[in-house]
Amino acid sequence: MDQNIPELLERLRAGDQEALGALVDLLYDELRRIAAGKLRAERTEHTLQTTALVHEVYLKLVGEPLIHFSDRGHFLAVAARVMRQVLVDYSRARSSKKRGGGAVEHTAIELIGSGFDDFERVKLLDLDRALDDLAGEDTGLANLIEMRYFAGMTAEESAEALGKSVHVVRHDLRLAQAWLRRKMAAQDFASD
Repeated sequence: MDQNIPELLERLRAGDQEALGALVDLLYDELRRIAAGKLRAERTEHTLQTTALVHEVYLKLVGEPLIHFSDRGHFLAVAARVMRQVLVDYSRARSSKKRGGGAVEHTAIELIGSGFDDFERVKLLDLDRALDDLAGEDTGLANLIEMRYFAGMTAEESAEALGKSVHVVRHDLRLAQAWLRRKMAAQDFASD
């Protein structure tokens, strides 16, 4: 199954948009697993379903200018970033609907095993802003957080996708987590 991925990536680089659909089909179960994990980490009454999230990711990828994915890990990292965008857009839409009716509810996301020991649930929109700030200082660190907590990639998978050693990736993840903890604590981003 994975042996078809390099061929599909090459076809995609050559401009064959149908290859994207085939790539998504091939990685559909993994994309659903990632999406299910992200939705499971959010509040229980979330109305966005796993399949809908994967389909939204596909539609956003199709609507983008041709992206040159280097390998499976790179594709999943980009899919993780798109999932983040879809979830943030969804949260913003829900928040704007609630503004007229009183208290604004922000979608919260649980970052299990993320190094955010002080607060297990963080507001998705606040996390998004903090990740944008981190990307402004170090895009690589922000990408690692997305790969780990939005794509569910291990340090080994991230290292392979980035062409770095696992030791460097783990070090950079700890650095990124510490940066986000400080940023979110300073901005009082933690959920009560």
